[in-house]
Amino acid sequence: MSFIKNIGKTVRDNIRDYGMFLALFAIMIFFTITTKGVFISPRNISNLINQTGCIAVLAVGMTLVIVIRHIDLSVGFLAGFMGAIAAIAMVSWHFPVWVVIPMVLILGILAGLLIAFLVAKMGIPSFVASLAGWLIYRGALLLVTLKTGTIIIPNATYNAIGNGYIPDLPGVGILPGVHKLTLLLGILAVVIFIIGDVRDREKKKAYGFEVSTMDIFIMKIVFTAALIMAVTWVMAGYNGLSWTFVIVLAVTFVYHFITTQTVLGRYIYAVGGNPEAAELSGIDVKKITYIVFGSMGMLAALSGILYSSRLQSATTIAGQLFEMDAIAAAYVGGVSAGGGVGRVTGSIIGALVMMSLTNGMNLMGIDISSQYIVKGVVLVLAVVFDVATRNRGK
Repeated sequence: MSFIKNIGKTVRDNIRDYGMFLALFAIMIFFTITTKGVFISPRNISNLINQTGCIAVLAVGMTLVIVIRHIDLSVGFLAGFMGAIAAIAMVSWHFPVWVVIPMVLILGILAGLLIAFLVAKMGIPSFVASLAGWLIYRGALLLVTLKTGTIIIPNATYNAIGNGYIPDLPGVGILPGVHKLTLLLGILAVVIFIIGDVRDREKKKAYGFEVSTMDIFIMKIVFTAALIMAVTWVMAGYNGLSWTFVIVLAVTFVYHFITTQTVLGRYIYAVGGNPEAAELSGIDVKKITYIVFGSMGMLAALSGILYSSRLQSATTIAGQLFEMDAIAAAYVGGVSAGGGVGRVTGSIIGALVMMSLTNGMNLMGIDISSQYIVKGVVLVLAVVFDVATRNRGK
């Protein structure tokens, strides 16, 4: 009985962190049942992850923007515009891929810094500044694709970013039809997760912080490890890990490390918690604003690269509504509308929730109008959940 009480207490104390995982789990079970298993098939899961990639990287950046109490509406068409620039650079200017990718990422950073300048230096509200960016990049995208329309990208290396998969281990005869390197990486991820969680628990105990009971801690490790290996096994059954998934994992790891283990991360959350107090304590709020918006611009450019490489082309409507999906993913993932609260790992789960809804409803044949309504309801519920948990915390 005490075990059940411990579970209940753990869930209540960490409802903000666990709520999004429970929602994703429920959505996946629902669509698995309604689609008679098609949703959970290796091919569909692989497609879902590739579809989520461009929104996931945007959601990571958007989480930090919302944490410091701002918003960026320009990122959708900025992503589309950067994807078009990449296509033009390769097709018309004949630039090699190794030049195009860093060039586009740098241009994305500059675009983000421009929005930051309007917000931090000129004092323009981020909503207005980024809305202006939305209009400008929308026009710029139409302008660069005016003569040709859709720009086909013939570069196989570039297109592999959005469509390719990591190579398998050569000469391994066991488990035919299963991607062995993917399984190996899944096992490595479980080992790293267990070591990290054990170290984190020991560190908290050393500093006198409250930790979960040993039975709950073990159950959490077993459940998470089983979930990682289940996803790994499903993906190993269909070509293995995609390069898109690898890129999303890399972005998540880097930003999670920055926000949880560095002084910059602490400054970002301090600014989001109380900008005036952060300024008085010696934190350069304007500098943090430049860093966060510059980062958002870079991730928007990366999103444009992922999207254009996946489609193998740049289109006139690329990036349309991406900003809305990214904002929704951030809120569903646990970022607070009041600023100062939110995790980049949560934004990835939020992106998976939103894209799972789209993917599942498409498989069920539900029309697009109903899909927008459902996603809107989910977004409202996420914000209501945020307000309720914040009030409960008070």
